[in-house]
Amino acid sequence: MGRTYFVEEAIGQYLSDLNTKLKPYVTGLLIGQCSPQRDYVIRAVRTPPKEEQKEDNISPSKLASVDEEWITTHATQVAQMLPGGLLVLGVFIIATPELSKDSQNALRRLIFSVEKSLTKRRLWKPAEEDVPDRAALQICSATKKVVCRTYDVRDPKSSAKPADWKYQSALSASWLALDCTVNVNIHIPLLATSPNHDLEKNTKNGLNRWSKQIEDSVFLINGQVKDDDTELLEGQKKLRGNTQSSTQFSDVKVLTQLSQGSSHRSTATVQVCSGSINLKGAVKCRAYIHNNKPKVKEAIQALKRDIINTLSDRCEILFEDLIINEGPHKKNFEREYHVLPQRLFVPVAGSSVMLSDYKFGDEADGEIQERFVEMLDQSVQAEDIHIAEEINTVDICPVTDNMDDTQQKQVTKATLLLKLQQNIGVVIAAAVAVFASIFSFNYFSD
Repeated sequence: MGRTYFVEEAIGQYLSDLNTKLKPYVTGLLIGQCSPQRDYVIRAVRTPPKEEQKEDNISPSKLASVDEEWITTHATQVAQMLPGGLLVLGVFIIATPELSKDSQNALRRLIFSVEKSLTKRRLWKPAEEDVPDRAALQICSATKKVVCRTYDVRDPKSSAKPADWKYQSALSASWLALDCTVNVNIHIPLLATSPNHDLEKNTKNGLNRWSKQIEDSVFLINGQVKDDDTELLEGQKKLRGNTQSSTQFSDVKVLTQLSQGSSHRSTATVQVCSGSINLKGAVKCRAYIHNNKPKVKEAIQALKRDIINTLSDRCEILFEDLIINEGPHKKNFEREYHVLPQRLFVPVAGSSVMLSDYKFGDEADGEIQERFVEMLDQSVQAEDIHIAEEINTVDICPVTDNMDDTQQKQVTKATLLLKLQQNIGVVIAAAVAVFASIFSFNYFSD
């Protein structure tokens, strides 16, 4: 038996409007949530045209020319704008009857290409109970016929399976939300042997270790530890709103384990370092979950992934911004102060779900509005942009590629001290720890 997709009713009209505007075909993404019982599609977003297509008002005439890289890049950027619980769960193509035979092959290529790109970025590992199926939606622009199939993205050789596509009104009007603020204090040493002091690579490695701590954390929902298999709303009064969007929020506290249990041996690691990276402060995290008897395990998993994603995405956005402003070949940065992107939320019409994005301090509301139109095909009013956090600073200090004789002697001396103290489990790095205000990115050396 194939999967069933429950789809927000407004998506039907959105897709219908698309196929009358663009010929001979248009592609896009399906956004929603998977669950063991059923899947939900709450948004469909067309692929933005490239600049040359905007200027010439043209589109490719053959599906063989579908730009996988462009669509995959769009999916990656959209994924950064989704709070916990939401994901890119499929791809759609609206095509003329002449192209219908090639549509399924094109969809298959796109689904696996998009999934590969998104998986590569994730710092969390998929769980056994995660749904591996992704939707391939094909619509004929002439007959309006809708054909939905799924592919198992864990199996590159998987064949298409039929799936049901059912429209439903007010699908996400009363979904549940989990909110938390997570304090972050991550110290990432930079090894003296690290080539060119690759900031991005070292930061990702440090975040990867931190993400395992988040996975092992204890989550209190409204002050209580709940069993994974209990219903999230057990003991609470469920909101019943079919036409008015209403959100039931749960306040969540995250308790990170300070040390492993007595059954685990802990061994000190000795590393000679030439600098370090510090991430310190607080991040706003949010996850949404369907209201069809959701389990605590589903909700906590969605929030864990949002915590990991939001910090990872901020760092990625920061590095992209530095490359744009400083150039990809600049190795020795002078000490500079930057503003780390803040998280913001924007409501979705007819839904209790809010989409997410990040802004730098000098970005105007107009730039955010343009990004939502381009990436999510959604108009946003300035008053609907909700900034979730205070402005935070970024302090980047240079690490020189070549140490002088004095520095080398200091490193040698530090190495001896490290070896002497190894037996008592003390970890010392030849680095200077500098911490900035509320949430900052610091990069420094001795």
